[in-house]
Formats: sequence, structure tokens, C-alpha cells
Amino acid sequence: MGTKVADHVLHRLRQWGVEQVFGYPGDGINGLLAAWGRAEDEPRFVQARHEEMSAFQAVGYAKFGGRLGVCVATSGPGAIHLLNGLYDAKLDHVPVLAIVGQTHRSAMGGSYQQEVDLHALFKDVASDFVETVTVPEQLPNVLDRAIRAAYARRCPTAVIIPGDVQELDWSPPPHAFKMVPSSLDRSAWTAVPSDDAVRRAAEILNSGDKVAILVGQGAAGARAEVERIAELLGAGVAKALLGKDVVSDELPYVTGSIGLLGTRPSYELMRDCDTLLTIGSSFPYSQFLPEFGAARAVQIDIDPHMIGMRYPYEVNLVGDARATLERLIPLIEGGRGREWYDTVCDNVRHWHEVMERRARLEADPVNPEYVARALSPLLPDDAVVTCDSGSTANWYARHVSMRPGMRGSLSGTLASMGCAVPYAIGAKFAHPDRPVIALVGDGAMQMNGLAELITAAKYRHRWDDPRLVFAVWNNRDLNQVTWELRAMGGAPSFLPSQELPDVPYAEFARSLGLTGIRVEKPGDVEAAWRAALEADGPAVVEFLTDPAVPPVPPHATWEQMEATAASLLKGDADRGSVVKQGLKAKMQEFLPGRARR
Repeated sequence: MGTKVADHVLHRLRQWGVEQVFGYPGDGINGLLAAWGRAEDEPRFVQARHEEMSAFQAVGYAKFGGRLGVCVATSGPGAIHLLNGLYDAKLDHVPVLAIVGQTHRSAMGGSYQQEVDLHALFKDVASDFVETVTVPEQLPNVLDRAIRAAYARRCPTAVIIPGDVQELDWSPPPHAFKMVPSSLDRSAWTAVPSDDAVRRAAEILNSGDKVAILVGQGAAGARAEVERIAELLGAGVAKALLGKDVVSDELPYVTGSIGLLGTRPSYELMRDCDTLLTIGSSFPYSQFLPEFGAARAVQIDIDPHMIGMRYPYEVNLVGDARATLERLIPLIEGGRGREWYDTVCDNVRHWHEVMERRARLEADPVNPEYVARALSPLLPDDAVVTCDSGSTANWYARHVSMRPGMRGSLSGTLASMGCAVPYAIGAKFAHPDRPVIALVGDGAMQMNGLAELITAAKYRHRWDDPRLVFAVWNNRDLNQVTWELRAMGGAPSFLPSQELPDVPYAEFARSLGLTGIRVEKPGDVEAAWRAALEADGPAVVEFLTDPAVPPVPPHATWEQMEATAASLLKGDADRGSVVKQGLKAKMQEFLPGRARR
């Protein structure tokens, strides 16, 4: 048998250095699956339980591996299932390639089984590049451009290959009219702003007395430079959630996360600063940035399409964060007064004290904040942490401290539920020699995480480091929306939509041959984390947590919290120990900054 188009697809992926492809089989990609058999599973085909999970695994692989994530799906429903994960890649600027099957060319336009207009389907999510391969000679250019576009624009792209095209004999494009040859090389490049723009930015920063820095994931390769400019400016550094692992939380001037899930010192940093430097972030919530006109501002971002948004910046530096900071730092004047810096550091110290007290408060049965805070010092220095959307993200944002070498991420802009478990599996394939920990709410675990535990069990022997921990906050409530109903809508929890069935997560893990640990008492939390991190394979540790512990906004007033308490007392008197013990008094304990303001 000669080489088929499908064979060359896999050959080209190998030439690009692709080592894993996350997918699910179907007859729309039978030609590719046969080619995988002939190629002896190179690149490795990683079988998820659902195509959406394949896409999320590709995103996790790309986010934590710093390289292209690839997913594959059959035509029709398989292609449709990819969309949520691909939108996650689009909104968080992650390079992912989707290879999708299509019905045979002879059947297209005939309302054939599983015939879907895939160009229309992917037009938005893969807007930077989506193309169908209709003849063998077209393949190299289409595949190469999809990969280059994904890398260059940090986005998802899609290549559609009809089933009959996959099985055609391979023939390269000849040196002829209307043939488009292609090549593999993708040389590294670095964008830098003009010298004049850098000088103008330095003038603004040097004129400030109270400087705030906001970093996002675009600053990930500039850790040393961010620290250096912060020290020169005497600045505090706040972090968008996607930039949580950019700088260490051990630094005294790092105020932690910003926004609704953020910290009080980050809120105060933005409220009181007179100068703002934003590096590699498109944090969308302008209400958490300085009041318009209260601060002069400079932004650094590599993407000219994303720069200049969110705040009235005076100078927008289009360039790589590290290369731009290397040019900016020599122009920055040090020697500022210490009053602002000392205030920032004092706010950070006080916040950590408040968070420690909140985590130690009694709850029924376990305080969810304590679960996250107990994990933080136990995390290995090379740990990779994934977090799901929901109230768990509050505890991740506020209680899990990042140290140099650690990685952490979540579905930042899409904020999709159900990402943490497939992210963790993707991260484990990207870093088989590192421990990976997924922080998951029970809603997200029920949505799709339970099925993906089967994937973890299937591939557990492929990873050099056996540590893969899935932590479930089991509070039997869709807690984030519950609190939004209470705090924002002034309404009690609507149980038919919010209450979840109690699932035996640890028992399910044990049924798969994994380690399963159930924690019902606060005194067992730390030991459970240690046992999970010492397990000889994937482990599920299930914490029974109190749904009545409020994820208090960093800017909340006591009056707002009292109103929330009144709403709860009116409508939720039958739920949670916090209510039974007197919710107003309990919430006073949980309100950060109450003793100071």
C-alpha cells in the first residue's frame, strides 16, 4: 500500500514536533485512525471520553507545555463537541489545532448523515484560519499555515479533511501553476516597540509616586524583569488570574489576584495608585482598575489588536514583555520614597493574616477556604495546579500561593465549568515528570470530571511522576451561582437549580483502581492532602465542605454583607451551619478587612 493523505498528515505533525493528539474516534476520521495504526501510534493518540474533553486537554497541554495542542474529532457531532474547548483556547490566547473529519466529497450538499457546514461552524472560533483539504496537493500548505497561525496569533485553527480525501494516494504539490508549496520552519521572533515610545513610557513611570503594576499571562516569560522594574519603582504587583504564576506570592509587594475573586490589597493598590503599568494582561473589569483620570498609565502587550483597551493608557507599547522591559528598565529612576512601598507591603501582610483567620473559622463540616489554604504549603516546588470555574476559583485565587517554578491556570476569559480535570490530564502529558493537582467543585466534577477520571486511569502508567491529584469540594451546591443570587440578586438560593446530588467521588475513584480519600472533619484535611500527594498514581480526595461560607468580594462593604445575611436568613434557614449559628455574626468573622474599616 502506498502512502495515503492520512499518512502524510501524521508525518507532517511529527515533523512539526507534535507528540500527542487528543481525540475520540469516529467514522469521519477512519482514514486517519488507520494511518495511526500504520504509524505505530506516533504521534500518540490520547483517547478522551468526549470530544469537548479532547479540546480542553489540548488547551491544558498547550497552556502548560508552551507548545501547540492538537485535537482530532470526527464529522458532525464530534466536530460540534470540540467548540467549547476551542473557544477556551481562543479567549485565553492558546495555540491549538483541531483536525476534523467531514463526509465524503461526493455526498456533500446532499443532507447526508453527519453532514454539517463545518466552515460556518468554525468561522468564529477558528477565525484566524479554517480550511478544507479537497486534494492531496493542498495538504502541506493548509496544515503548515494552520500550525503557524496558531503559534503566531496564539489561537485555535481548524483543518477539515473529508473522509475520502484521507484515503487518497499522497502526492506533493508540483512546481506548477496554481500549486502552493510550503515549508516547515518557524523561526523565533521578538516584537519590540520604538525607542521613542519606550522613552515616553519611562517619563510617565518616573513621574509617579505610587505605582501599581498589573501582570497577566503575557508576562510569564519576564519574571525577573517584572521583579526588577517593580523594585525600581517601589511598586506593588497585582495579578490577573491567568497571570497568577507570573511572579511569586512570597514577594512582600505582590498583592495577589485582582477582581471579584481578588484580594483586598490588590483592590487598595488600584484604588490608591497614581500610576499604572499593565504587562501582558487584558483584564476586562475596568471597575477594579484606577478611577479614570486618577492615574497615568502605560501598557505592554505583544498583540496590537488587544492593546489600548480597558483603561485610557497614555502609552501603548506593542512588544514582547521581556524584550520591552529590557529596554524600559535602564530608563527607570530608582530611589523613590518608601512610604507607598511600605503601605503596600503592610496591606499584603494584613491580608494574609485575615485569610489565615478566615481559613481557621469553624464550618459544617469543613471550611472550604481551609482546604485550599492547607494545600498551599504542601505543594511541591514544581507543581502544576489547574482550577475549575465556580466558588473553588475563589479559594484558588486567594489561598493558593505560587512559588518560583510552580504553574497554575484556569479557564480565564471563557470561565467554562469542567476544565480543571481535562486541563490536568493535558498538563500531565506535557509534563509527565511533574506533579499535577486539579481543584474542582462538585458541580464541575459531575458535569464531566467523573468520566475523565477513566482517562486518567487509562493512561496512569504513561507518566514518570505518578502524582495526579483531583480534589473535589463536595458541598452539594452550585455555590458560585448560589452566592451570586444572594449577593447580587438579593434572593435566596433557588434549590431546584442549585442543589446537587451527593455523589461518592472517592468511592468512584476506588472503583477505577485509583486512590480515593473522603474527608469529613477539619482535622483530617492536611493528612488527606499528604496522602493524595504521596499516592502511587492518580488520587481523588473528596472534601465535604460548607456551602454557607461566603466568597466575599474584596471591595464589599459591611452593609452589603448584612443585606446578604438578611436574605439568607429569610430564605435559607434550613441550610448550612452558618445560618443555624446566626449568619450575621458568622459573616462578620468572614468579612475581610472588617477590623480595619
